[in-house]
Amino acid sequence: MKTHVKRAFKYRFYPTDAQAVELSRTFGCVRKVFNLALAARTEAWARGERVDYNASSAMLTAWKKTEELAYLSEVSSVPLQQCLRHLQGAFVSFWEKRGKYPRFKSRKRSRRSAEYTSSAFRYRDGSLTLAKMRDPLAIVWSRPLPKNAVPSTVTVSQDAAGRWFASLLCEDPRVKPLPVTDTAVGIDAGITSLVTLSTGEKVTNPKFERRDRTRLAKAQRELSRKAKGDGSNRAKAQRKAARIHARIADRRRDHLHKLTTRLVRENQTLVIEDLTVRNMVKNRVLARAISDAGWTMMRGMLEYKAAWYGRNLVTIDRWFPSSRLCHSCGTLREKLPLNVRTWTCDCGTTHDRDVNAAKNILAAGLAVTVCGVGVRPQRSTPGRQSATKQKPSRREP
Repeated sequence: MKTHVKRAFKYRFYPTDAQAVELSRTFGCVRKVFNLALAARTEAWARGERVDYNASSAMLTAWKKTEELAYLSEVSSVPLQQCLRHLQGAFVSFWEKRGKYPRFKSRKRSRRSAEYTSSAFRYRDGSLTLAKMRDPLAIVWSRPLPKNAVPSTVTVSQDAAGRWFASLLCEDPRVKPLPVTDTAVGIDAGITSLVTLSTGEKVTNPKFERRDRTRLAKAQRELSRKAKGDGSNRAKAQRKAARIHARIADRRRDHLHKLTTRLVRENQTLVIEDLTVRNMVKNRVLARAISDAGWTMMRGMLEYKAAWYGRNLVTIDRWFPSSRLCHSCGTLREKLPLNVRTWTCDCGTTHDRDVNAAKNILAAGLAVTVCGVGVRPQRSTPGRQSATKQKPSRREP
């Protein structure tokens, strides 16, 4: 039987007072169990022992029987078991050197969420009811689920702005490979232009954070004036600032979804640079603009959408001199400051910095697909040799 792509459909809902209390209690229990299990596994790790999921699940059973943690039995056991599975997955990523050592969940900073499997919820005719609840959630069905869809898991969460969301994971038969085309595009990420394509098209950066910066600064000033002991007033000020942050993030995410979907639908091969955004935001001058652009989010969207629709996403080495290399003759310019947006090569070709970079990124990506190797810059350029020499990359494309 052919399996379809599993896709999460996220909806906003408005819980009753009783449901909000139950969910908040569940969030707290999930956080408590996660931290207890992490502490137990950390202590075992210090002794040279490993505690797996089965052992931590047995610990959970023992914790529920104690007088101090008896309240863990008052909420659904499924989200508690799921958080232990998530912790196990975090440790697997750590052991395989794909992630850092798991961190404890903070009451104020960590995401408030709980995951329910099929045994802990009932979904019938557009009505979703969670375990330990009598009434279904008042969900705003902003888009329909796939026909005859049966959710496998439901993740309930609350963001810093106080909004409640339910994410339903189910198979989507509508996601299938698109017809194969012969088009390819190089994508150069930037700040003034969010992306510049090898076709010469430039997509303007909306700069959502800058557009709301005045409102955000005012809300943050009001928050800074609230004493930490002033519970209700400080919470209101925090909620107000969080709503502005949420508005910025929502608009940025929506714009990136529309852009990446268009790029994936129109092109068979997409080539991008392997940018280290984490290091780039250490630049105090450009950090705010880089974060507002959302390059990491855009790359993630391109990756999973390319996999969904049968497209090829190629990543070239971050050290490839895409801006300094003439795409017409292959001459490599020694220096090209960021304030230089156009330059003329000795061959007489005048380049737009970003368009030239996008064309070189495309050429390097096509070379990768043909040769099966990465692209690295030529460290020395005696006699102005071409910088597109193929060498093994430090990273797989």
